[in-house]
Amino acid sequence: MKKTDNLKTYHKLRNKYPCFIYEGFEVTKESNYTELAFLFNLSDKYFFKPRLKLFLNDDVKIDNLSESLLENIFFHIGMIEMLSYWKATCSPRIIIRNYKLNNTQLSWWKKLYYHGLGEFFYLNGIKPDLENFVVFENDGKQKLERKSLKLSDSNLIPMGGGKDSAVTYELLSKAFEDNTLFFLNPGQIATEVAHANGQKPKTVVVERTICPQLLALNKKGFLNGHTPFSAVLSFISLWVAACYGTRHLVLSNESSANESTVVGTKINHQYSKSFEYEYDFRLYTSQYISPDFNYFSFLRPVNELQIGCLFGRMPSYFSVFRSCNVGSKKGVWCGHCPKCLFTYIILAPFIKENNMIAIFGKNLLEDHSLKETFMQLVGLSSTKPFECIGTIKEVNTALCMIIKQSQSSQLPLLLSLYTETENYKHYIKNDDKLLLEHLNHKHFLPEPHLEVLLRALKRSTKHF
Repeated sequence: MKKTDNLKTYHKLRNKYPCFIYEGFEVTKESNYTELAFLFNLSDKYFFKPRLKLFLNDDVKIDNLSESLLENIFFHIGMIEMLSYWKATCSPRIIIRNYKLNNTQLSWWKKLYYHGLGEFFYLNGIKPDLENFVVFENDGKQKLERKSLKLSDSNLIPMGGGKDSAVTYELLSKAFEDNTLFFLNPGQIATEVAHANGQKPKTVVVERTICPQLLALNKKGFLNGHTPFSAVLSFISLWVAACYGTRHLVLSNESSANESTVVGTKINHQYSKSFEYEYDFRLYTSQYISPDFNYFSFLRPVNELQIGCLFGRMPSYFSVFRSCNVGSKKGVWCGHCPKCLFTYIILAPFIKENNMIAIFGKNLLEDHSLKETFMQLVGLSSTKPFECIGTIKEVNTALCMIIKQSQSSQLPLLLSLYTETENYKHYIKNDDKLLLEHLNHKHFLPEPHLEVLLRALKRSTKHF
């Protein structure tokens, strides 16, 4: 999505639709699934009813759950689902029916909406004021109860089908016996990645359905853009973990996700993958939902270069993984997007060129049409691409590693152009091992999980 000037549209829609109402939710229970339907009201003119369906298998422990805890989780899933619908008009008031949140909770949600929609505001040419862009109002008296629950010391691992979740699953599946893969709207790629190492993992599936009314409004010119999907995933994960009695909610977000997308700002495509959000979510969940969930990112101590190094030792995944948002639903690499080019760059130092071409279908560093994207990735632009990619330092270090390893007298086109930049002159002098051996100590990994990651990292990096 390119940057546009929708400021007039923003003010027009806010005036025309002054309030957005979270009316509540409906629960339908069947023998093999539970369905949630959320009820959202846009100024009594449009109504939305998105749905979530959690499929139940023999491992479910839903009979032992407190109804009040489930009610709490359901309500909070609605709070994050609402964001996708509210942003169509950015109504200045959000009214919460039936339930009552305290001022600290309301401030927490205000912060999430503000920073979670940082990219959305930026690309729509909107500069909201944190204090005044929206007001959350209680229109109910029922307080939600925080509950303790008995959970097993097991891992719930969201599986998206990219290299990051593949690395997490591969390492944890070899170290721990009790792992469950969680699929949200799974496609063929995620399923193939889950079975790439020959194991038969326990799985759980949630189907998420967008209300058609929202899609219709988008076509009419209402506001549209990025929402913090990982925040949606985090709240849905609580529901899954509660139903399956799983303590550890193990994400695959690395330290690189902390870097802002727009230089000099806090606008970050990956805000809900950042350590800041992880910290906030853990604290909020413990204080207001349950203290027994343990939400953390397994890859938080490491960076994208290190993940590339780890993945390079996992050839069983090479032919099946996809880290391309454009082509993943069709099971292909599009070969034209920033995510494809970044993934190629970050893996190339650790996977032989013939294998890289087999994965991507071509050498992306020979594609002149990717020059502008390439310059964004290396930091020669005011913004990075709005994608889940690594830091500028990681990209430059990976490129220098590729150049150092090259045995050809003629570099690929984009690498040849890169050698003429000031970035190349700076980074080529650096010791690559510094980044490969660096650890981010701001993380929440339990000691057993940390030991697994560090052992694997030591094995992977010793040859570089």
